[in-house]
Amino acid sequence: MADFVDMGKESAHVVQIPGDADNEKKLSLVMDPIAAIQHHPLMEISESPGHLLLLKLWQREENLFARRAALRETRMDSIKREIFELCCSFFVFHFLFLILLFVSSVDIVGRDLNCRDWWVPTVLSVSTSLVIVGLVQAKVWRYWRVERQLQREKGDNRALSRCIQELRMKGSSFDLSKEPAIAKRMKSSSVEIKWKPLTWCKQNTVTIGLLCFTGFISPASKLVLCGL
Repeated sequence: MADFVDMGKESAHVVQIPGDADNEKKLSLVMDPIAAIQHHPLMEISESPGHLLLLKLWQREENLFARRAALRETRMDSIKREIFELCCSFFVFHFLFLILLFVSSVDIVGRDLNCRDWWVPTVLSVSTSLVIVGLVQAKVWRYWRVERQLQREKGDNRALSRCIQELRMKGSSFDLSKEPAIAKRMKSSSVEIKWKPLTWCKQNTVTIGLLCFTGFISPASKLVLCGL
């Protein structure tokens, strides 16, 4: 038994794996918390006036982008409410207009006179409808213009946020000459190919619907006043 133990001691040996300089540095940083804090990217930025100034400027610009985006979203909500109110006014007008036509058609004495002048209420109805539709279309154009501006603001904000994140990760090794790709409107590889007529119809659905309703309701004056 003693001979077996002696043989095990003689055969036992220590294998030492040589480590490179990077591994030794990482190990020393892990073992020394103070050194790890000193080599942290944010600590490096705080010790570099140029990187610290750039970080503050980009953070301020990021806040400005966020504020402008919030204002544009508020503006879009306001425009949608205005469009809704105009549409309600459009249908209320036609509802009251039809009621007046039915009341006029009940008068048997003046029925023939009203029938001869059927074009007067028709012109009034169509003119008022076109005015309201024009106001709605102006609001729709403004809405989509603000929406495009909002998308640009969000794209610029994303590009700036990526640069800020890269600066925080690299620390003093970050290239100060690098700028966010804001001026370059880079298109994503996943952008869908949209058919322009379909996009136009989608953006002007409200206006198209109001025009169709106007064309449908315009013969109502003659039908109500003169009968079928």
